[in-house]
Amino acid sequence: MGVVSTQGLTVQYPRVRALDALTVEIPEGITGVVGVNGAGKSTLIKVLLGLLRPTSGQVQVLGMDPTTHGPQIRELVGYMPEHDCLPADVSAAEFVMHMAMMSGLPRAAARERTSDVLRHVGLAEERHRPMGGYSTGMKQRAKLAQAIVHDPRLVLLDEPTNGLDPRARDDMLELIGTIGHSFGISVAVTSHLLGELERTADHVVVIDSGRLLRASATSDLTHSTGDVLVEVLGPSGSDQRIGQALLDRGLQAWPQGDKVAVRISDPAQLDVVRDTVVDLDLGLVRIQEIRHTLEEVFHQQGAPA
Repeated sequence: MGVVSTQGLTVQYPRVRALDALTVEIPEGITGVVGVNGAGKSTLIKVLLGLLRPTSGQVQVLGMDPTTHGPQIRELVGYMPEHDCLPADVSAAEFVMHMAMMSGLPRAAARERTSDVLRHVGLAEERHRPMGGYSTGMKQRAKLAQAIVHDPRLVLLDEPTNGLDPRARDDMLELIGTIGHSFGISVAVTSHLLGELERTADHVVVIDSGRLLRASATSDLTHSTGDVLVEVLGPSGSDQRIGQALLDRGLQAWPQGDKVAVRISDPAQLDVVRDTVVDLDLGLVRIQEIRHTLEEVFHQQGAPA
């Protein structure tokens, strides 16, 4: 059984159905919950935390029902909200320690854990500064720190890369990978960007208008295209020479930047590629398998990205 399981989960507001008979299981590891704004991602998180009672259906979080065991679930789950909710006049050290004690840690243990997690998220040197002066990236790191300070079994991250520049986004994704793969904490991370999740998530759940569109292991979605990318080392024009030579030997090949893409339908054709490079007296830098991206998969299937 996964860390989260829903059966026919429905949440009906007066004018909109936020979740519509959603049946899905989130396994251990890192799961990306993907959907456009308004797809129902934040509503799902509120239900999982026991903060919103569903209209109908069943839900289990770590084997417990949030409608009857909300406080017990929140002791074992960390939550990073999407919006800026940090007190501006409080330091990260004070805030994260307070949240640790709110989660039930004794003061001494809370202080030690606070120091550890702030170091892990890269705020060790800035931990005593008021958070009102933090950049967006630093605020996101502080929110992440408070979500994991009590060593939860599961952490729910709501759009953690929102508003971040490319470098800060990469840093956040790396932190999420560390939490899920090194710390052993299961992670459910929401996003409206498919591309950023394929580097981090083990599984992907796609929802739209409160309905499940797809739930799969990321590796099942980003399967091989059947093509390889060939990079050679040699004088100017070597990529054109190898491309033409492969065409002359009956392979399908086409330029891709300064490299050559080759369609491989039989493993023996890889030997043809290697031998052709040798015959032309070129250096073979790499033969790299080309895999589908998540965005390609869902665009092909007509799902929103």
